[in-house]
Amino acid sequence: MPPFRHRALDANSAGYFALLAGFALFALAGAGAAWYMEHEGHYVTGMNNQIVWGMPHVFAIFLIVAASGALNVASIASVFGKLEYKPLARLSAILAVALLVGGLAILVLDLGRPDRLIVAMTYYNFKSIFAWNIFLYIGFIFVAAAYLWTMFERRMGRWNRGAGIAALLWRLVLTTGTGSIFGFLVARQAYDAALMAPMFVAMSFSYGLAVFILVLMASSRLARRPLGGMIVHKLKNLLGVFVAAVLYFVVAFNLTNLYAAEHRGVEDFLLASGGVYPLLFWGVQVGAGGLLPLLLFYAPPLARSRAAAAAGCALVVAGAFAQLYVIIIGGQAYPLVLFPGMEESSSFFDGVVAGYTPSLPELALGAGGVALSLALLMFALAVLDFLPEDLSDSSFNTAAAAAR
Repeated sequence: MPPFRHRALDANSAGYFALLAGFALFALAGAGAAWYMEHEGHYVTGMNNQIVWGMPHVFAIFLIVAASGALNVASIASVFGKLEYKPLARLSAILAVALLVGGLAILVLDLGRPDRLIVAMTYYNFKSIFAWNIFLYIGFIFVAAAYLWTMFERRMGRWNRGAGIAALLWRLVLTTGTGSIFGFLVARQAYDAALMAPMFVAMSFSYGLAVFILVLMASSRLARRPLGGMIVHKLKNLLGVFVAAVLYFVVAFNLTNLYAAEHRGVEDFLLASGGVYPLLFWGVQVGAGGLLPLLLFYAPPLARSRAAAAAGCALVVAGAFAQLYVIIIGGQAYPLVLFPGMEESSSFFDGVVAGYTPSLPELALGAGGVALSLALLMFALAVLDFLPEDLSDSSFNTAAAAAR
């Protein structure tokens, strides 16, 4: 299959500048919220001594995990030889970089002391998964940039598959490391499970592809370029497989915890008695973000509907935020078990479920990180030839016929 022609997004339209200005305003609001929280102290947020990772971490982890999965389309094309995905590889790689930068920006600004990042980048404790993640995140950007080089430069084309394999392995390690942050936290009853690592890999495939499909639809519409139903159908069918895989891991993870007596308390909290957390788990994560998208993707009356595909992707993203909220916030809200099998009491909230309500600055910082990712993506699309000129069904049929 010969390569499709790519062309930069037209940056002269009023719609382009309006969107870019909107994303820039949200990004500036996020920076202002970070300054406000750093200047006033974290008491202005919903976080406390029990819940130290708040809503900004939900946004950040979503963007980082989705960044790994967004690169999956390029990997399918170069590593696994599915040439129909080749025209989308450039967009896949630049979206992955933009999402990762947005996620890291949130993490840096949510530290409370962003200037202390220099310490984390110069002094390493290699027994900590956080130290390893610095190398994984920065390395991901360099690997993705090298991967893009092989796509843009004809002379580097022979290295494309090798770069694709390196990017695939790197992002699998990166997402495994992100999941291991929680899997290695033995003090928290909601974490402490090796299954967290492969579950986060499956989550990355689902989140990243859902975001990619939405970005592909939006950018094609903004650029007024044909987007055929065939490629959308393939992508949403693949997304359905990833959504089902995430549901499988969620079931396996919770059944494993229910089987272990030490985890039954936190399972009851997150699945039944924990107030907002069971509602998010069953209503948004499993129902709206898992089962309903599968219905929209595969039910015969809706299987070919582009609107249903877009709605399903949006629901997957909503379910992703709910899942991460339950994992990150719910996992911290459940009280620490300091002495298993014994009762303890003190004036330091021992055995007390921690309360948490996201504050406006936290939401602004998280939304600002998302806006930063989208602004960087829009700028990149206008500077270099990332978008295919024609993704209509006829163009794929012509290319397939020429490849025979």
